Amino acid sequence: MWHSHVTVAAVIEKNGSFLMVQEHDTTEGRTGLVWNQPAGHIEPGESLEQALVRETLEETGWLVQPSGLVGIFQWQKNDQITYFRFAYAAHCLRQQSPGPLDGAILNTQWMDEETIKQCVHRSPMVAATLAAYRQQAPLALSTVIPLG
Repeated sequence: MWHSHVTVAAVIEKNGSFLMVQEHDTTEGRTGLVWNQPAGHIEPGESLEQALVRETLEETGWLVQPSGLVGIFQWQKNDQITYFRFAYAAHCLRQQSPGPLDGAILNTQWMDEETIKQCVHRSPMVAATLAAYRQQAPLALSTVIPLG
């Protein structure tokens, strides 16, 4: 049975570095450490922006403010799973806790773009999100119009 997943991801740049999270990847028999932007699934009743703020805080300890939509990405992981990623640029407001609050996150790190390119990524959406951020200005937050 086919499933779609709606996720958010935060592109957070500070002094030429990007905030990244490290986690274990155990999907489809892969076992290893991978890097990702702070990201996750939307919970019931949340807007995309609310999910982005929550996920970033849970995974990094940083409170952020979304500033623009980087892009919407579709990745067909296999015949049964498709991911839709809404990636947002965001600014750090303050660090609420010294590290990740989500038990699945092993590490958070500010990394330059070259280091990120050399890392093993959670999915192809990590590199695509960073490339889109570099290639074009983010769209206005009002691009996504919540109804209800």
